[in-house]
Amino acid sequence: MVAAAAALAASGCGASDGDTASAGDGGLDVVAGFYPLEWAAERVGGDRVEVTSLTPPGAEAHDLELTPQDVGAVSDADLVVHLEGFQAAVDEAARSEASGTAWDAGRAADLSLTAAAHEHEGEEEHAEGEHAGEEVADPHFWLDPTRLADVGDALADRLAELDPDGAEAYEENAAALRADLEALDADMQEGLGGCTVDTLVTSHEAFGYLADRYGLEVVGISGLSPSQEPSPAQLAEITELVQERGVTTVYTETLVDPAVAETVAAEAGARTAVLDPLEGLTDESAGEDYLEVMRANLATLQEGQSCS
Repeated sequence: MVAAAAALAASGCGASDGDTASAGDGGLDVVAGFYPLEWAAERVGGDRVEVTSLTPPGAEAHDLELTPQDVGAVSDADLVVHLEGFQAAVDEAARSEASGTAWDAGRAADLSLTAAAHEHEGEEEHAEGEHAGEEVADPHFWLDPTRLADVGDALADRLAELDPDGAEAYEENAAALRADLEALDADMQEGLGGCTVDTLVTSHEAFGYLADRYGLEVVGISGLSPSQEPSPAQLAEITELVQERGVTTVYTETLVDPAVAETVAAEAGARTAVLDPLEGLTDESAGEDYLEVMRANLATLQEGQSCS
């Protein structure tokens, strides 16, 4: 994966050649649920770990289904980095196959935001439909760079427990990661500090932490998962909101069918632009790693929200 290689090269590794143990020389085998966790684990682990992701490039992360080989990889890993509540199949495999090696990034990220569960249109008997309207935790913490930095710090501590000889390297790598993420955060703060339009209308509710960090209000057309399709009444309500608040841009995503968002934009007289929730990278992504794509998102938001 190009993004993974670029991220690993950028990590700086943090340890000298004399005290670094690569994964090929008996280092740690780390399995991550999806891209942001994979990227953070590569940056923090450096040469002392080998990281693989359960979500293939181009796959939609929410509804991932695991193959027997994937489950075997979870069972064999030294550490399984996942996000409880985000990928049901990964959560199940972590509970059944990695009870002593699974590590939930959500605890370090502080999942403090919630969103209303949406009922699937035409699926009233679906388990999620039964809980429509309830507030559930928003898992998309990585779109706030400062929360991802906190996860990096906590991950360094966990890796050091497994590999005490690498503790200093992990600490240094996490510090380098934090420096990069805090620089990104500063750019985001400056770039989104004076936006004429403060309502962010997105394909699904993936951008709550970004909006909370940078003073925007997010309105997701679909729910926390892009498979949670809105009802006609919800679409009409969002279309009216777009018109009333002077929203000029409705954001589609790289890994989600843009049809519903494009319909809202067309009916409201707004344009569309692509905003990447960074749940996975593809050849169509506007960058080769998390930092590049987030800065591309910043440029897209500055234009779409009319930021000075």
